[in-house]
Amino acid sequence: MSKYTGTVTKNDLEGGFWQLHAEDGERYQLTGADAKLLVEGQRVEIEGSVQRESMGIGMSGAQLKVRAWTKL
Repeated sequence: MSKYTGTVTKNDLEGGFWQLHAEDGERYQLTGADAKLLVEGQRVEIEGSVQRESMGIGMSGAQLKVRAWTKL
């Protein structure tokens, strides 16, 4: 498991999904996130695992399976 820091955003493509715009320039589709994490513009650190083999409906980056998170 790794840690990823960035900003939570909502993408309205294909009915909408939540992403992390990470400080490393990557964009990850968030999976397994609770409602408190899903706040537009919120800066967070997420502990989780990237699943590069799977793509979600938004097809805008690898999926990040959230295990834990902290608001920054």
